[in-house]
Formats: sequence, structure tokens, C-alpha cells
Amino acid sequence: MLVERISRDRLDGLVDYSRLTDVTLRKKTEPAGGLYIAESTKVIRRALAAGHRPRSVLLQEKWLPDVEPLLEGFPEVPVYVGEPDVLEALTGFHLHRGALAAMHRPPLRSVEEVIDGARRVVILEDIVDHTNVGAIFRSVAGLGADAVLVSERCADPLYRRSVRVSMGTVLQVPWTRLPDWTTSRRILDDAGFHVAALALSDRAIGLDEFENDPPERLAIALGTEGDGLSRAALDAADTVLTIPMLHGVDSLNVASASAVALWSLRVRADDGRASRVSPRGGPPVAPADRRSAASR
Repeated sequence: MLVERISRDRLDGLVDYSRLTDVTLRKKTEPAGGLYIAESTKVIRRALAAGHRPRSVLLQEKWLPDVEPLLEGFPEVPVYVGEPDVLEALTGFHLHRGALAAMHRPPLRSVEEVIDGARRVVILEDIVDHTNVGAIFRSVAGLGADAVLVSERCADPLYRRSVRVSMGTVLQVPWTRLPDWTTSRRILDDAGFHVAALALSDRAIGLDEFENDPPERLAIALGTEGDGLSRAALDAADTVLTIPMLHGVDSLNVASASAVALWSLRVRADDGRASRVSPRGGPPVAPADRRSAASR
């Protein structure tokens, strides 16, 4: 490995790791072809397995043996090694997860390419909390959905906190950015997707009813933490769903709601329950008859 030891007076070339707690890093690295930060050897391993290229690595000396086998194919990548206090002064936080790697961000794929062959897709509209985004990606990976589509104003899935909370699954699950709802609806229609929006609405039906006969290709839309899905999203939906609740509680955190919905609507090859495609324009959906949860 190309190991370079650093100190407080020798931090040249480490701008990628400075002020990582500042949201300006996301704005700086969001464009395609920029960078993202992979935190921990587990996440770095998943990033490399996904075909992403490292630009450099930053770590404490004791973690060198763990990182060395990961970088066998990248002898030209510098590995910066420093004492804990030096690394904390540089990054703005205590580096306790082994290592950080500045990774080259892969170019975004088209929506059509990402959903090709998918049966379960999750749509995230304007979710701004990176922790929620990461948790949803972890549920998507763990419960068997195929892809995630995020709106232009949604938090960056490759932001450091999102990647960490997802346990690196944002590097495994195919995802891309969505255009406006009019264009997105046309793309989803062409691919045969039924769009189900999780929201509190007079036209909503309970998830427990809908799960009895879910469409073969289903896109589950989740909205922002405060206001939920936009009017445009609800107008684009074929069905509005709520999660039946008790004790006067009407909604769940959006990450929790995603896990419930994904489990309930997962593809079940053994019983044929995910076996039909529902076209748009079906009959009106009756209101739910008990308190239910949307995704807030």
C-alpha cells in the first residue's frame, strides 16, 4: 500500500475529509462524477464489491491490516495514517469505525435501466433526513425490494450518514433520481408498475386489505417527514394505502412505515400472491374504516 503518515502540520491532500459533519460536503459532492465517503471497513468492502473506485483512505495505524487486503487491486491509492486526535481535528468527529475512504461517485443510471426487471420499487419523495434514507435502504435490501427512486430534493443516499445507517446497502441496491411526477408516471406506466402511495387520505385503503392481492409490479411511494407526499404524488398514485394502527396513533416514522409496507407487500414466490398487474383507472377506493398510519 501507498502509506502516508500525517500530522497536524502535514494535512496536504486531505480536503476530502475536512469538515465531514458539514452539509456543504453533500452539496459539493452530489453531482455525478464527484465523491462520497465510505465509513468503516465493512462499507468500504461493499463499495469496492459494487465496482466503485477509491480515491484515498484515512485511518488509524491499528486498522492497516484490515484495509490492506481490500486495496490489493489499488496500489496507487494513498492510505493516510494518523493518530486519533489528528484524525478528529481533520474530520470533526471521533473516527471509531476503522477507516474512511473517499470514493469516486458512479454516474447515475436512467430510471428505465434501474427498474428494468424489478417487481418491487420504493419511491422517496423529498425525504430530507439522511438517517431515514439510510434506514429505508436497509429495509429495501433486507426485505427484498429491487430498487429505489429518489426525488430531486430528497437527501443524498451516498451522504456519509446515509451510507453508515444503511450498513452500506445503499451501495448494493440500485437507485437513481426521478424527474418530475408527470414524466416519472409515464416511465412507470410503460414498465407496467402500479403506484401505491402511503398517506393519510379519505380514499385510502388499509395495507392489510391491499396485501391480499398485490400487483405483480409495485412502486411504493413514501413522502417527506413533515407533510408526507405531495399532491402531485397522490394524484399520480393508483392506490393510497395506510397502515392499520391502534391506541389513537395515526402515523409512523417514514423509515418504520417503509419496513412495515415492504414486509407486507414483499414478493412471495411460494403462494402466487404477487401475480397480477393492476392498470390505472380502476374503480374508486373506499375509505378505511379504522385509524391507520401513513409515513411521516
